[in-house]
Amino acid sequence: MTTDSCASSLIIGGAASSPRAPLPTLPPLALYIHIPWCVRKCPYCDFNSHTASPVLPEQEYVDALLADLDQDLHAVYGRELTSIFFGGGTPSLFSAEALGGLLQGVEQRIPFAADIEITLEANPGTFEQEKFVAYRKLGINRLSIGIQSFQQEKLEALGRIHNGDEAVRAAGMARQAGFDNFNLDLMHGLPDQSLDDALSDLRQAIALKPTHISWYQLTLEPNTVFWNQPPVLPEDDTLWDIQEAGQALLAEHGYAQYEVSAYAQAGRPARHNLNYWSFGDFIGIGAGAHGKLSHPDGRIVRTWKTRLPKDYLNPAKSFQAGEKSLSNDEMPFEFLMNALRLTAGVESRLYPERTGLSLETLAEGRRQAEQSGLLQVEPSRLAATERGQLFLNDLLQQFLN
Repeated sequence: MTTDSCASSLIIGGAASSPRAPLPTLPPLALYIHIPWCVRKCPYCDFNSHTASPVLPEQEYVDALLADLDQDLHAVYGRELTSIFFGGGTPSLFSAEALGGLLQGVEQRIPFAADIEITLEANPGTFEQEKFVAYRKLGINRLSIGIQSFQQEKLEALGRIHNGDEAVRAAGMARQAGFDNFNLDLMHGLPDQSLDDALSDLRQAIALKPTHISWYQLTLEPNTVFWNQPPVLPEDDTLWDIQEAGQALLAEHGYAQYEVSAYAQAGRPARHNLNYWSFGDFIGIGAGAHGKLSHPDGRIVRTWKTRLPKDYLNPAKSFQAGEKSLSNDEMPFEFLMNALRLTAGVESRLYPERTGLSLETLAEGRRQAEQSGLLQVEPSRLAATERGQLFLNDLLQQFLN
């Protein structure tokens, strides 16, 4: 990919745009760390994950992650981290010793905010009480546990390695290990799933009292086993009934929907993800990780890292696979595809603050989206209507140049 230069005058959505201004302040900075190994690749998964060998190259990978971070430091000098997210793959396959060395190395390079949120993804099949107590002592203060379902036949259909009892125990073990803030990841629209099946899963998740529930529909993604050998999924009417009944159940138990598939108790939304959706900055390190960094002169650069672990660990190859500087005409879509995932949207002022562009660059697309009933008519906010949330892709099309 080539780096696009910022044009001084462009037409966006029918309105002339002003030159991109220097950013008055840089957005919050987060760090995403990708650990690409799993015990077994799930048939629905299109993430950059790879079946783990009996012995993981923990120290070699930690060394590579820190070397990768070193190459990004020039772009974040003087800033602090507000959140860290260990994603995968299954990061909980790594020992507490390895993650501790990594966190220590990160903090030596970039200071941590006093209230930093540090999240670790984990699967019930990798839960070990002693290990998770050690994780908590490292400063990891939030878990995201990949449950998907509590029902054995559904777990088998999804290729999961845990069972329902292990899923229930995992939540209790997380709390016993000292985690008072954790997410349960749950899917619906599973093969042959009925409304009762889906609500049973949701009720079980709610009974475990997590602070956050990610509840989202199974989709068939290219380059997965399910894409090539599609299972029988529920009919559209059933999917709609599940969505409506599930959202009502979550609201009844105090889980407010703040994003397309995210529900949280009061004061407990995922700060790391909120930073993504409000067009904040994040460094991405690890095999296949993506990043987005703003610069004081107004440049906003997306980066992506070498995807295959063997290549990422090869000293002869570069960590960074590519980068792209966002041009002015790409900015409305880039900003809104994140911000409009939030049910409340964002304050309109955030657009010029985070992009360096005038709100006038959104004017024509905004007018069309409001007339179509997809965007709320509210000058001080950019927020989708209920209909717009259901047809988010249609809404975003109004801002494509």
